[in-house]
Amino acid sequence: MFSVNNTCSIFSTFLVTGIPGLEALHIWISIPFCAMFFSTLVGNVTIMMVIWREQTLHVPMYLFLAMLAASDLGLSLFTFPTMLRIFWLDARELTLSACFTQMFFIHTFQDFESAVILAMAFDSYVAISRPLHYSSILTNSIIARIGLAIFVRTLTVQAPPPILLRRLCFCHSNVLSHSYCLHPDIIKLSCSNNRINNIFGLFVVLSTMGLDFLFILLSYVLILNTVLSIAFHGGRLKALNTCISHLCAVVLFFTPMICLSMLHRFGPRLPSHIYVLMANMHFLIPPVMNPIVYVVKTKQIRDKILKLFIKKGTGESQVAFIS
Repeated sequence: MFSVNNTCSIFSTFLVTGIPGLEALHIWISIPFCAMFFSTLVGNVTIMMVIWREQTLHVPMYLFLAMLAASDLGLSLFTFPTMLRIFWLDARELTLSACFTQMFFIHTFQDFESAVILAMAFDSYVAISRPLHYSSILTNSIIARIGLAIFVRTLTVQAPPPILLRRLCFCHSNVLSHSYCLHPDIIKLSCSNNRINNIFGLFVVLSTMGLDFLFILLSYVLILNTVLSIAFHGGRLKALNTCISHLCAVVLFFTPMICLSMLHRFGPRLPSHIYVLMANMHFLIPPVMNPIVYVVKTKQIRDKILKLFIKKGTGESQVAFIS
């Protein structure tokens, strides 16, 4: 997808890394990762399919959930396979073009998920603070515009980094510190002036996930203020209960990223596999856990999934009986 000028680069490929110090255990480590990948595929595809098939779920909350499942699915498809190739085949080489392409899609789905989580926070705020006007505020056209805005913002900020990387030369080393290609990891290997890349990369992080996180915090301050104004204790608990699934998504997505950033800047020097595992938590755990959290905590989704599989099982039994 992204061609590279190799005239000034010593290396034509990058080497991605498994889990440093645990190479002898890669086959065994691959078992839980393979199970996580399978769970991610089944969970997110099931949620998207159920929401698409059930007309009653075509409301803002579940449309945003479908977007979240799509971003989780995309993120997992560009991270898990590369890791499993390392664990199973010790296949670590990626061409520069393939690496830049993988980097583009990983950061694109990462930013998309961050924006969707912000949109879900806005949905929760409107549902709790303006319940009587909810359907008139969040109409289908508004949801479509929010989805389009997320898409345009994500592409606008993520298209330039792979293009800017094309002008860099790579001659110091070609060994990346993660199992997939990430922008900060790649620019560290450059032997040419990468100031523009660093500045733009920082701008992208602050203007997307940084702002998203601040607005999510603001939305929960407003939600808490609304909840505390409810006179009845039962009403408060009911209002807060509607936010639990979304809070789990926020914690799963942002906590590993913030902890990793704090450790890199202020924490003690730890073994390299600790940083790799924390990065894996940020990219791999949310796609696995989000479907589980929403199925467990959302009765409508759970009931529709059970109805879908029970109906499918009944239909297959009837066909077998007739034949």
